[in-house]
Amino acid sequence: MLVLGYLAVVWGIVGITFIFGNAIVRIGTIGLDTFAFSLNWYHWAALVISVLFMGFAEGYKGFQRAYSPRVAARLLYLRDNVTPVRLVFAPLFCMGFFDIRRRRMIITYCLLLGILTLIQLVHMLDQPWRGIVDLGVVVGLSWGCVSIVLFVMKAFMSETFEYSPEMPELKNAP
Repeated sequence: MLVLGYLAVVWGIVGITFIFGNAIVRIGTIGLDTFAFSLNWYHWAALVISVLFMGFAEGYKGFQRAYSPRVAARLLYLRDNVTPVRLVFAPLFCMGFFDIRRRRMIITYCLLLGILTLIQLVHMLDQPWRGIVDLGVVVGLSWGCVSIVLFVMKAFMSETFEYSPEMPELKNAP
């Protein structure tokens, strides 16, 4: 069973980093197209604001302070509590789409819906504005991927990991 647990962990982290890495490459390509345009001072100001805001809000507050520790905790939990469904859908399990506290699941699905809506709205922007927003998103997602990897390393290399996987049966966990 331990072998299946580690297989699920590897599949979980590879799947998550592929999902975010793929988004970084696709969005980054569009973002880099921004520099093919003649940018005015207000474009540059918007770019700086976008990068700083998304780095802080998405990268630091969203990923580093909340999402990444939970993903690492769920990977740690998955290692010792693998099931056939969790093994097959390890990336989705670690991202919190199932087998998680009801409140957190609702937040996860609402956040997904919000992100998908924002993606559609950003697609309607013309360049260079779309690229300006996309470059900010790339910074946030890149920060997120790095923080996920670092939290996973911390979870698996330290004696204790004080973050909760937010499993439904673990009501009193931190």
